[in-house]
Amino acid sequence: MSKLRVGIAGLGTVGRGVAKLFADPGSRLNEKLELVAVCARDARRDRGVNVGRYRWFEDPIALASDPSIDVVVELIGGAVGAAKSAVEAALGRGAHVITANKALIAEHGEALAALAESKGAKLLFEAAVGGGVPMVKALKESVAGSRASSVAGILNGTCNYILTEMEASGRSFEAVLAEAQQLGYAEADPTMDIGGFDAAHKLTILSAIAFGARPDYGHVRIEGIERVSLTDIRLAGKLGYRVKLIAKGALADGAVEMHVRPALLSHDHPLANVSGSLNALVVDAEPAGQLTFIGRGAGEGPTAASVASDLIDLAEGRGGSAFGRPLAQLASAPRATPAERGRYYLRLQVVDKPGVVAAISDRLAHEEISIESFLQMPVQGEAAVPIVLTTQTCARARIEAAVAAIQALGVASEAPFVMPVEHGGGARMGR
Repeated sequence: MSKLRVGIAGLGTVGRGVAKLFADPGSRLNEKLELVAVCARDARRDRGVNVGRYRWFEDPIALASDPSIDVVVELIGGAVGAAKSAVEAALGRGAHVITANKALIAEHGEALAALAESKGAKLLFEAAVGGGVPMVKALKESVAGSRASSVAGILNGTCNYILTEMEASGRSFEAVLAEAQQLGYAEADPTMDIGGFDAAHKLTILSAIAFGARPDYGHVRIEGIERVSLTDIRLAGKLGYRVKLIAKGALADGAVEMHVRPALLSHDHPLANVSGSLNALVVDAEPAGQLTFIGRGAGEGPTAASVASDLIDLAEGRGGSAFGRPLAQLASAPRATPAERGRYYLRLQVVDKPGVVAAISDRLAHEEISIESFLQMPVQGEAAVPIVLTTQTCARARIEAAVAAIQALGVASEAPFVMPVEHGGGARMGR
């Protein structure tokens, strides 16, 4: 049987890694696949691997349209532009596509899956979520015989690195972000990562597969870590918690609710001790029970390995449907409203004068909110001081009303900051 001919569009970090795997004579990729073409802007750049042996394209759409290429590996990135056009061109002529592009799949995955099905092509994207951690494959295969009720994870290594380093070193968000950029963990414009959008793209993909639903990126409620301060990290620690950016999807009565936001996790929570740039996913499914996946979520080696896994699946006749089942079997799941009750962390920066704490307590009591713990961090010579409290279980609408009433007092020097508080028990955590 002739080998599948592969073209790589994009020779950045991941593309370079995939080319290195093909250059290894002992790689399984070479048994049933052959790299024949590559595409990038600069043919003279040293990438640590000889790409001169392959046909060179400057236009990814031209590579994707070439009838002599059986599999197009799209590693350009971005939800629109050349990446989207190249994938559409490849699928449109019946070529298989493998991509690490989480934004493209989250925002246009349904239309691309429909195009792939209509042309008898495969669309695979293991590398789009979790780097080297097989999250997509686990949901499509290992959990296929179970009914997933929730998926929750740490899906962005940049945010996890920043929060971990803030806690370990006592440095500010701004200082650690600058270091992450110098080390290459964060982009020059870190908005996609620290704003929660990268994690939201990945959550959209995982939720669609886990719940048998069509991908619905527009439904994800997104909050990043920009407002998490060193004060939050320190005081959360004193209260027995750790701050993490959590992406969660939950299915209830056929409706799906998805959110990305920072949260306080108790130390017995399965995600609390996932440190550095690691990614992790906790799945609750019956009858399988709770499943946890942890590993490196980015980088040349792990992500290239995930691309290679998809390539081998293709070569050996596996891969299946893009989202685990044919598009016609995916439900257009209604959008669930956020859970109405939970426990919350509230940080206030208030004027240091008599009666302020009593006034805040009064506003909370008026909304029938009970305080579980209260901490005030003394700051010498400052006009405003940070106050942190955690609540007992209360209605979400009540905490929002209390925050509005406290702001109306005119004693806060900045907008109050609220995070949910979550204890151990896996993916079945508060929303």
